[in-house]
Amino acid sequence: MTSEGDVAQSDPAAVTTVIWGTTVNMAQAMNMFRNFILNFCRNDANAGTDDMETDSVPFYPRLLQNLKDSERYNMNLDCSNIRSYRPSLKLYHQLQRYPQEVIPLMDHVLSEIAREMFDDFPEGVQMRVRPFNLERSVNLRQLNPSDIDQLVTVKGILIRSSPLIPDLNLAFFRCHVCDHTVEVETDRGRVDEPTRCPREACKTQNSMRLVHNRCVFADKQICRLQETPDETPDGQTPHTVSMCIYNDLVDVSKAGDRVEITGIFRGVPVRVNPRQRAIKALFKTYVDIVHIKRTDDKRLGVDKSIHAENEYTVDFDEGDSLQEADPVQEQTIIELSQRPDMYDLLSRSIAPSIFGLEDVKKGVLLQLFGGANKFNKEKPGTPRIRGDINILLVGDPGVSKSQLLAYVHKVAPRGVYTSGKGSSAVGLTAYITRDPDSKQLVLESGALVLSDGGICCIDEFDKMSDYTRSVLHEVMEQQTISVAKAGIITTLNARTSILACANPIKSKFDENLSVIENVNLPAPLLSRFDLTYLILDKPNERDDRRLAQHLVGFYVGAEELQRRLVHMDEFVPIETFAKYINYARSKINPVISEDAGEALIDYYVKLRNMGKDGGSNTVTFTTRQLESMIRLAEGHARMRLSLTVDRIDVDEAHRLVHTALQTAAIDPKTGLIDLDLVNTGISSRSRRVHADKRAALRALLQNMDRVSVKWVEAFRMFGDQSDEHIPEYEFNQLLDELSDEGSVHVTGRSNAEKMIRKTGGM
Repeated sequence: MTSEGDVAQSDPAAVTTVIWGTTVNMAQAMNMFRNFILNFCRNDANAGTDDMETDSVPFYPRLLQNLKDSERYNMNLDCSNIRSYRPSLKLYHQLQRYPQEVIPLMDHVLSEIAREMFDDFPEGVQMRVRPFNLERSVNLRQLNPSDIDQLVTVKGILIRSSPLIPDLNLAFFRCHVCDHTVEVETDRGRVDEPTRCPREACKTQNSMRLVHNRCVFADKQICRLQETPDETPDGQTPHTVSMCIYNDLVDVSKAGDRVEITGIFRGVPVRVNPRQRAIKALFKTYVDIVHIKRTDDKRLGVDKSIHAENEYTVDFDEGDSLQEADPVQEQTIIELSQRPDMYDLLSRSIAPSIFGLEDVKKGVLLQLFGGANKFNKEKPGTPRIRGDINILLVGDPGVSKSQLLAYVHKVAPRGVYTSGKGSSAVGLTAYITRDPDSKQLVLESGALVLSDGGICCIDEFDKMSDYTRSVLHEVMEQQTISVAKAGIITTLNARTSILACANPIKSKFDENLSVIENVNLPAPLLSRFDLTYLILDKPNERDDRRLAQHLVGFYVGAEELQRRLVHMDEFVPIETFAKYINYARSKINPVISEDAGEALIDYYVKLRNMGKDGGSNTVTFTTRQLESMIRLAEGHARMRLSLTVDRIDVDEAHRLVHTALQTAAIDPKTGLIDLDLVNTGISSRSRRVHADKRAALRALLQNMDRVSVKWVEAFRMFGDQSDEHIPEYEFNQLLDELSDEGSVHVTGRSNAEKMIRKTGGM
């Protein structure tokens, strides 16, 4: 057997350099990656694509040219390309098993190729490879010791992110005896501090001191990833894992984002005491992130128009595409927008398993598109005008309210699905906790802050406590949350749309009572919803038969019958649906035309005048409903991919608002729209009747010959002259109001002892 030294003496080029502890041959791995970068074509991975000419040209040289032109030096590497390229299949397995050794080799090779391709490539710049799209994506609770030091992909919700932390990359030491300096690179997060001066003439023990201003630091951030609710097993709490983010990935994602993380799973020992070398039996695990993916084909993208002019955002490209827009996809979206039945088709695509509820689905559809957020950039002090639409669903049990909420939560970009009974005010806004790393008090985001830029779905809205509901007043109108806790005084953004549902107090809606009396909700909060839909379960033979056929279709085994009953071809697939809304929200920012503006004014004046019919002065329309109509019209224009809000958009917005008012703001006594019911909880008719009763009681006491009268006698006399039964509490309320006016003076505690005396004001 020939030893390595003999081989080296006979042929130095025959020495095989293998990374210690691995099976990675450095020269072979670097050659495989170079071959892959220079020769890989897209048709190797996508055989049979339409554009064969472009796919037959090497892909990564074009991508490097694109990165060079945009001055970006991080290349996202789709691992599915390495798997599909036969000569580099071995490199993929080595990358997955030994990422901390293979990724630096890839960085080195990519930097060499970039310098060979471009003569003006900046000196000292290192290209970085960010691999993503592994073959296997594991759940957080499936991470085990066999995955340590390997490349893994996990999905979850980001629930916490720390401030920026300086991470030491290059340590600079100086001897305090002879001033000799030494630079030490960090190895996997550890610094080998020299114990003695390396200078031969000195050799002093423990004389090396760290010089902080000569060290090289990198950006670092510690985050926390939590399992998504759909992946958490029944009866168990969601698992979490810590993550470390470095350099340009810092602040790419914020709390509330659903992300797909690719990184190196690590395990480090934890000391029992920082002053002792003894370590615990349990290791601390975390993930070193190399790539973050925030988009999902089945979810909507975050609306970028919510960001203010001075708001800090990070521009991050998470894919390896050469062009942002796909012309084929864009053509499909434009063709869909030109269909005459597009509005009905998209509304049917929302929760297609739910039968009926056409107007409710149309309102929710416009909520997903949203209105235009407006900022006055010339005057920074002026408030922003929100474009988010809030919707409340009130109705009988079993009308699919919760199912509709679950579907919207599934497609919303950011958002939390919560129940009113299980939510607290702290859980909705923000809470104080102690950071496990720094041991300092930090502010953790609640459900509404995590939903910033998305939709917060609140089930059982009427079961929330009054203290919990009080935090929603500021959120729904100003879209902020003011916090003053434990010395932390701040204002958090909560630019979210709220989709809530509530049940009547007696489980079944009583049509003889108003919505305020049926639902345990305060009037000021109810008036902040743009659309309030009343969904009642009324027997109707025709509708009941169609609904039963629709439901039975899900349980019948025959595919033909199921397709016929469920109408499987009458809605848009969820991927196309999400892409359509993303395109409209990112590209379309409609402006109200003069014709539409005149129509809005005419509708407002017309609806205001409705309350003056019959000599009454009932409030039937307010400026809040006008703003709701504007937001809905902008959402309808976005849905049509129109750059202007036209008359057709205003007409549909007026129809939706008027339809919602006809169900939710109807006075059951008169059958007319009365917004005082929603705004104050008391109808205009009830207020007029109450004033008439007070005047009648004043006249009764004024016409009496006596100065004083017993309460019992006055109550009997007032009841005899009225056809309507007057309860005792209402009679006492009328007396209190007359007493406040100074007309009467009431003495005594119980009703039997009370005496009513006229004063000089009578």
